[in-house]
Amino acid sequence: MVPCRLTWRTRRVWPKPTARSSPSPSTTRRAEVTSTGDGHAQPAGIYGPVEDWANDIDHVDPAYNRRAPEIWAELRAAGCPVAHTDRYGGMWAPLTHELVREVAYDTERFTSRAVVVSTSTILAEAPIGGAPPITSDPPFHQLARRLLLPPFAPKQIEPWEAEVRVLCRQLLDAIGEVVPGETVIDAAVQYAQDIPVVVIARMLGFPLEDSELFRGFVHDALESVNVEPAVREAGFQRLDAYIDGQIADHVTTPRDDLTSYLLDVELDGQKLSPEHVRGSVVLLLIAGIDTTWSAIGSSLWHLAHHPEDRRRLVAEPELMPTAIEEFLRAYAPVTMARLVTKDHDFHGCSMKTDDWVLLPFPAANRDPELFDRADEVVIDRAENRHAAFGLGIHRCLGSNLARLELRVAVEEFLARFPEFELADPDAVVWSTGQIRGPRRLPVRIG
Repeated sequence: MVPCRLTWRTRRVWPKPTARSSPSPSTTRRAEVTSTGDGHAQPAGIYGPVEDWANDIDHVDPAYNRRAPEIWAELRAAGCPVAHTDRYGGMWAPLTHELVREVAYDTERFTSRAVVVSTSTILAEAPIGGAPPITSDPPFHQLARRLLLPPFAPKQIEPWEAEVRVLCRQLLDAIGEVVPGETVIDAAVQYAQDIPVVVIARMLGFPLEDSELFRGFVHDALESVNVEPAVREAGFQRLDAYIDGQIADHVTTPRDDLTSYLLDVELDGQKLSPEHVRGSVVLLLIAGIDTTWSAIGSSLWHLAHHPEDRRRLVAEPELMPTAIEEFLRAYAPVTMARLVTKDHDFHGCSMKTDDWVLLPFPAANRDPELFDRADEVVIDRAENRHAAFGLGIHRCLGSNLARLELRVAVEEFLARFPEFELADPDAVVWSTGQIRGPRRLPVRIG
């Protein structure tokens, strides 16, 4: 494997992960308040726009998620399987399935104790990490993951289909009367974003009226990355305070939900620590919302952008299973991250301790070495071993629920609105950060 021919810059030495620090002033710009397109305001960022994706890649640059497939293809065509930047204290981004898989399975040289790239790093105490099991390394990871497998087993998830279908129909009813050819709705804000918010709130036993808070928590955790450390820390403090309040309520009033399950379950004969319970609830809340609403939104974006696929899926509903898997492959929402545990050479790339490594599963899913017509969406693709739910020991344990929500959401939207198109392609607003999906998706109902 030939690595990128990078023009190496002098590396800044950042403190060890137990300390917080701000990036060097020479690499920053003054933050200005901007809109993310989803109703949340945030500083414009401490890092400026990217001009060289091979040597200064930044997944938080608004241009990245907007044109990610093109960027990956351009880098591969230029002979760059691993991109790099000095931002965030040093970050690497392997772009081929082979290299992404290698990092995902290598738990010795790459730790999962921090999975979201940030301008500064603070690690929760091992072995639990901040959001177990996703922030746990072996051998503790296996124990923590095993606790969450039963609630997400197929037999536990299947009964949710009826409830998700009712929810989707209620959201579509709330849109009101439409005038074919005239009415424009926001398929992201008015539909996709609400589905997983309501589902995970019900599963955790959290108040549905707090749904706007949940959207804010997701924004703080996953999109407010290119900001000053103090801004990011304040967001996590708000999240932790809310979760602690909900846990306290469940301690006082136990009920049949995931939060009470985590309070009752035992690990090696002991109840979970408060940190473990809080971290797992944080994981379920954040991961259970943004990944799924992004997948739903991206699928609807594709169907609005490609009428031939939309019309075929309406005419041939039996293609829905393969279409859903193809949407997951082509528009996989999740990019995870790892931290380098020790200096080493990775296929010619000199990785240093505490460097970040992105795991762009969406890029791996478009690797032409693995998939024919990799950059095309083929809704009847027969063989589809995609990595939308990750690779290695941290493969998404909520995949059964995510698939169900995505399938039902697409089925119900098509049943209600078999004809729709992008109202204005330039008005689509994509997320920033490690989860890719549309935050604004104006579509005109046909």
